[in-house]
Amino acid sequence: MPYPEKLLNTDEEIVEHLHPHWLTLVPAVLAFLVVCGLSGLGFAFLPDGNDNNTARQALLLAIVVVALALLAWLTLAPLIRWRSTHYVITTRRVLIRRGVFKHVGRDITLGRISDVAYEQSLWDRIFRSGTLHIESAGENGQETLVNIPRANDVQQTLNRLIEADSNRREYPRPSAG
Repeated sequence: MPYPEKLLNTDEEIVEHLHPHWLTLVPAVLAFLVVCGLSGLGFAFLPDGNDNNTARQALLLAIVVVALALLAWLTLAPLIRWRSTHYVITTRRVLIRRGVFKHVGRDITLGRISDVAYEQSLWDRIFRSGTLHIESAGENGQETLVNIPRANDVQQTLNRLIEADSNRREYPRPSAG
C-alpha cells in the first residue's frame, strides 16, 4: 500500500517507504506454529466422545477459544503493528507513523537533522537490517528506528538528501517568468 500522497507537499517526492524488517515477524510466526501444534495435540488427546459428549465439547471449545486468543495476541497483533508502522523518507523530510488505535507521528525536516548513524550486529548484517539513529535539533532530539531494512543504505540516502536539501536552500532556483 503506497503512502498517501495527500500528506506530501506539492514539491515533495517519496524516496523510501519502509516498514520494520520482516525479521520482526519471526516470533509471531513461531508463536503461530507452536499454538497450532499445541492445539492439534490437545485435539488428539481429547477423551473419546462415547462416555461424556458434553465434557468433550466443552474441552474442544476451551481449546479453540484459548488458541484463537493466543493467535490474536501473539500473531495477529504483531502483524498489524508491523503493517501500521511507516518510515517514509521524502525529498524534504522524514515521516514516522506508528500505531493502530493510538497514532503517533513525527516529521523531521531534513534541514533539522544534524546526524544520521546506523548500527548493525552480526545478525543484522546477515539479514541486511539495523538500527538507524536520527539526531535532530529540537526538543525531541533523537529518533531511533529499530529493525530498518538496509539501514546502511538508508543512512547514505538520508545523508545525500540532507546535502541536496542544504544546497537547495543555500542556492535556490531562480523562478521562471
